[in-house]
Amino acid sequence: MPENQKQIDILFEITAKHQASDILLKVGAPPVLRVKGTMKTLEARNLQSTDVEKMIASILTPEQMKILTEIGDLDLAYNSPNVGRFRLNIFRQRGVFSLVARRVNTYIPSFTELHLPPILEKIALYQQGLVLVCGVTGCGKSTTLAAMIQHINCNRRCHIVTIEDPIEYMYEDDRAFINQREIGLDVVSFEQSLRSVVRQNPDVVLIGEMRDHETFSIALTAAETGHLVFGTLHSSTVVQTFSRIYDIFPAEDRAGIRKSLLFNLRSIICQKLAPTQDNKGRVPIYEIMVMNPTIQKLLEQENEKKIGDVLRISEEEGMCDFNQCLYRRIQEGLISEKTGITLSHNPDQLKMNLKGIFLSESGIVG
Repeated sequence: MPENQKQIDILFEITAKHQASDILLKVGAPPVLRVKGTMKTLEARNLQSTDVEKMIASILTPEQMKILTEIGDLDLAYNSPNVGRFRLNIFRQRGVFSLVARRVNTYIPSFTELHLPPILEKIALYQQGLVLVCGVTGCGKSTTLAAMIQHINCNRRCHIVTIEDPIEYMYEDDRAFINQREIGLDVVSFEQSLRSVVRQNPDVVLIGEMRDHETFSIALTAAETGHLVFGTLHSSTVVQTFSRIYDIFPAEDRAGIRKSLLFNLRSIICQKLAPTQDNKGRVPIYEIMVMNPTIQKLLEQENEKKIGDVLRISEEEGMCDFNQCLYRRIQEGLISEKTGITLSHNPDQLKMNLKGIFLSESGIVG
């Protein structure tokens, strides 16, 4: 190792060598890697507060260090020499700093490589409206969105503006003209960047995260005025996504938001990652809603709970629920039955499907 090599870069090299997705650093414990979803502790001594502080100081600017000291939390992206790009969150806990870094693959995989369905190609090329990609942290939302933005880049002459915290995937202009703005580096906040984004003449806008009612309201307004807007939410299912959206807003605003969604929401894609049967990787499990007259009617009736039933009977339109996707993954040999049943929101129904029994609106078929 070169004498002047930063300690944090050495750890990032180890992260890449083990093909880990994340590395976690905490005072009083050795570094921990997340490999294929599993936490693995490195054989190393416990980190001291001075170790973590030195590593943090070696990569932050004075301004970033000031923000971290004052607020106690900082997001940033970092390019490690000979390794690549990492997305970092540094935060204070129990009076000392911890660091979590996610390794970002600079190569943007295609939908086929990601085992994502063809309907996403169609959704990516919508001309207007709101598209939400949802799921918990670490479920692959960013990679799915990157594949969608890259598909637009390769197929549509347009202007794309991304607003990210921090920037993860870097795009090179193909057919599209792309500007990427990073919170904290190029603009102070999502709210400020969204207020000015329409004046930047975009056709497509990517919002890294819908964090509050102001962000969501501005995104809906952009969709209403003819833009294609992509955003993310922390929700597990399509039906839960509607509840999550309504909970962002005061009760008196929810009727208006429901009406706006009825006319401007185009799709909700919910995603999680499952370990493959050979345990050599992970594969996305998804639930997809595409707005159609039936779903619009349910929204008008404030009957979002029945949208799950629409997903199950609308496969020809590219829709599916998690159980249908899990069933396909098991049939394809990508995941085990045990994994599928563990991940299912309705394991009894999935077990029936695996026995060849399927429920339809008119009864049992199979």
